[in-house]
Amino acid sequence: MMMQKRRWKNVGLMRKMLSCAICTIAMMALLSVHLHGAPPYSKLPDPYRLPHPCSDRNPNCTKLWKPPPNRNYMPCTQPSPNYTSPSESRGYLLAHTNGGLNQMRAGICDMVAIAHIINATLVVPKLDKKSYWQDSSNFSDVFDEDHFINALANDVKVIKKLPNEIGSSMKAVKYFKSWSGMDYYQEEIASMWADYKVIRAAKTDSRLANNNLPPDIQKLRCRACYEALRFAPQIEAMGKLLVDRMRSNGPYISLHLRYEKDMLAFSGCTHDLSPAEANELKTIRDANDNWKVKDIDPMEQRSKGFCPLTPKEAAIFLCALGYPSNTPIYIAAGEIYGGDSHMGVLQSRYPMLMHKENLASSEELEPFTNHLSQLAALDYIVSVESDVFIPTYSGNMARAVEGHRRFLGHRRTISPDRKALVRLFDKIEQGKLKEGKYLSDHVIESHRNRYVFLSIIITYNTQKPHQ
Repeated sequence: MMMQKRRWKNVGLMRKMLSCAICTIAMMALLSVHLHGAPPYSKLPDPYRLPHPCSDRNPNCTKLWKPPPNRNYMPCTQPSPNYTSPSESRGYLLAHTNGGLNQMRAGICDMVAIAHIINATLVVPKLDKKSYWQDSSNFSDVFDEDHFINALANDVKVIKKLPNEIGSSMKAVKYFKSWSGMDYYQEEIASMWADYKVIRAAKTDSRLANNNLPPDIQKLRCRACYEALRFAPQIEAMGKLLVDRMRSNGPYISLHLRYEKDMLAFSGCTHDLSPAEANELKTIRDANDNWKVKDIDPMEQRSKGFCPLTPKEAAIFLCALGYPSNTPIYIAAGEIYGGDSHMGVLQSRYPMLMHKENLASSEELEPFTNHLSQLAALDYIVSVESDVFIPTYSGNMARAVEGHRRFLGHRRTISPDRKALVRLFDKIEQGKLKEGKYLSDHVIESHRNRYVFLSIIITYNTQKPHQ
């Protein structure tokens, strides 16, 4: 009888444990549905659950991720005591940006400074919808419009649209001269207020000089770029999610792999491409009226370091620097030209290649699909937050991200010496040099001073394609 009672007691205990387990599983399922909304991420492939890149406790490995010293350079955005807030506005400045995300971003910062110089009310800039990217996004789709207006309240008055009473006869369209200084805007442009109430800047890229400007104007550009131009909330949230998923396996590299069709067509770089691919790129370049240089010698371009690294060259470079094969790498780029046919070597050496499409579900990315500026903004966020940023070409995004990373605390950025690397890559192809210790020592030594230390002000370049 005692044995039977003990048996029933054990059965009851097991039933309670099973009930608790079932309730726990059900609660977790409900929480998962409540928190994610979209199909749960756990259903997606989980390719980055591999050992930490530095799990072998190799002291040399930690050096690969260590941020560089700041050399006493600090962000400097606070205006001086002599800085004056805007007085009564003399008119309105309209700005139609041009180029890709980062070219538009730099142009908007210039327009903020110009509006302050000529004492204008800035109307929220219009984004480029006619360029190569054909993106229909408005300012508020990409940037936090209200934050932009409020953050600049002490610098420039910003409004969302022109007052209805402003007539067309009161407007003037003006192509501001590139790289212009204070005198040009204070004299030639400001004099237009005598005849017009609205000045529309037809283009915004590189309209303001980089140097020889008052420190307070430079600081204003920095405030506009790093404090006022915040991405729209939905982009910020998605960008943070991508960063968190990359970080789930420790430090990661953001590789800005500029190997898209438009980049190769613009630069005339055809190394490792087939004759058919080279001809396709030339056709694209010849058809684009905005790209003035048509006849380009691809071998000369490459020998001078004017070409982006190919995916294969990027793989050799990463190996020579010492990054192990289990390093998580985020590919910050659009569609890679030739797809898998050109990504094979990089993929085989670094199988943990990640990008937006395999970090997030199609449902999560759906709001940004067909909006290339918004997708580029996601790449920007993941790149700025990365432990190491490596651009394979010094274009608009590379400069913007490098500047932002320095502003946030001198995060590690490695800028490849493409001209020197090409000579090494050619020797490898010719069988005159093998990968190994000699190549690694040479690459590490030649890049010792290329862990970028430059001024915080972004360097703009009008001759780069849209990025």
